[in-house]
Amino acid sequence: MTSQTTIDATGPGDRTPPDTPSDAAPGRGLRGHPWLTLFTVAVGVMMVALDGTIVAIANPVIARDLGASFAEVQWITNAYFLALAVSLITAGKLGDRFGHRQTFLIGVVGFAAASGAIGLSDSIASVIVFRVLQGLFGALLMPAALGLLRATFPAEKLNMAIGIWGMVIGASTAGGPILGGVLVEHVSWQSVFYINVPVGVIALALGVWILLDHRAENRPHSFDVPGIGLLSGAMFCLVWALIKAPEWGWGDLKTWGFIAVSVVLFVVFAFWEKKVKEPLIPLAMFRSVPLSAGVVLMVLMAISFMGGLFFVTFYLQNVHGLSPVDAGLHLLPLTGMMIVGSPLAGVVITKAGPRIPLAGGMAFTALAMFGVSTLQKDTGSAVMSLWFALLGLGLAPVMVGATEVIVGNAPLELSGVAGGLQQSAMQVGGSLGTAVLGAVMASKVDSDLADNWADAGLQPLTPEQAAQAAEAVQVGVAPVSEQMPPDMVATVTDVAHDTFLSGMSMASLVATGVAVVAVGVAFLAKRGENAEAGAGVGHI
Repeated sequence: MTSQTTIDATGPGDRTPPDTPSDAAPGRGLRGHPWLTLFTVAVGVMMVALDGTIVAIANPVIARDLGASFAEVQWITNAYFLALAVSLITAGKLGDRFGHRQTFLIGVVGFAAASGAIGLSDSIASVIVFRVLQGLFGALLMPAALGLLRATFPAEKLNMAIGIWGMVIGASTAGGPILGGVLVEHVSWQSVFYINVPVGVIALALGVWILLDHRAENRPHSFDVPGIGLLSGAMFCLVWALIKAPEWGWGDLKTWGFIAVSVVLFVVFAFWEKKVKEPLIPLAMFRSVPLSAGVVLMVLMAISFMGGLFFVTFYLQNVHGLSPVDAGLHLLPLTGMMIVGSPLAGVVITKAGPRIPLAGGMAFTALAMFGVSTLQKDTGSAVMSLWFALLGLGLAPVMVGATEVIVGNAPLELSGVAGGLQQSAMQVGGSLGTAVLGAVMASKVDSDLADNWADAGLQPLTPEQAAQAAEAVQVGVAPVSEQMPPDMVATVTDVAHDTFLSGMSMASLVATGVAVVAVGVAFLAKRGENAEAGAGVGHI
């Protein structure tokens, strides 16, 4: 078992034996108790996960209130995810260096403060700036939470802890649109951000009271500043290209220029990491086939899930005509199965290992995305609920198992970096899924719309009108005007919805294929070799 040192915030330098029992914390009251630690980090992580989706409901109201353009409103979301994706691994390294308790508490305070500042903002520019700060402080929170769980829980209970952690993330992500709809409709768009302030105060109070500082004896003692710059630049260029690809086009030189620069920076980063004494990411980590498989699995899962779900929200609201709140309620089967399935997945993975649950989860995900490809205009709620529930059942073991495989196969002193890798894989996969599946959708709409339009007997469109119509149809909106007679409105609406559904079906089939590939990757995973290194750390 790896030797390690625990430095408690109240007594720097205290050494504790690595095999001390971890189910209680004698002599320290509740400080460092595993399950209370889990509850504390879950409260903090909930804010970050919730803000990834809750803001989408508020965007139209923010645009009207602040006079923002569509492009500016897009950056309310993009700025958050970009800052989060670029800084996650570096934030994880900060936790490994200075202690995950400290970085978690700083992240909580910063995230809550930035949220309050957004609520007080009177311009779209300040909203975007504070969204960047939210992303940066959120990046401190996420890897630190995993690092604290890894150091607190023994190996036989780590999967259950990660299962509950994944349940909180899944429930917060899926519940964001519902809560956002209620707050925007009955309070104000500012309340979507203000809600983080009391949650942050609770997380801070619990953190100061409950969390125990854990630091490995051989933790890093210096910073790889060039490595941080190279990796941040590479991640920025990659995510920026994925965000802008729908606007620029996949054939545009700017899109591929940023991707090329990203590849070059990744190569230089890898070369540099082999030379520096204390690298940001020791590349030897990736000699672990299970760890590498876990990272790939997170990317593939996020492509299939986040990319596919992106169009489902437009389907529910623009094709079925549901309100944002009702659309969120229709996704409750997905949320419910993630809430129920994540802890159960932790139990199964602990007993049976991660391979079969991971492969089974991705198989369920593939089947669910295939089911989504069959949705029609008149599909009933019962059928939709079946596919959404199956999707949640598939995602739960993947979220838990892949996280354990990544974090458990990394050395304890790199648990923060491993947590950053896990979250970065999700962010990149989500951006990649939205961009690639969005390109599939756009291509299918462009190829089908003209023929469907002509087959319906509608007057041919000019190239400019066709481009505008295709842009509307890609999100399920019918390109109608007030001057159109009712029968023409009905015909155009039918054409738009039929074309959107053909595009969504094609995108969902691509997501199905990605999930099938992930089934094969899952068989490369195995239980974390270093999971027991954190068992009992910090309990006296």
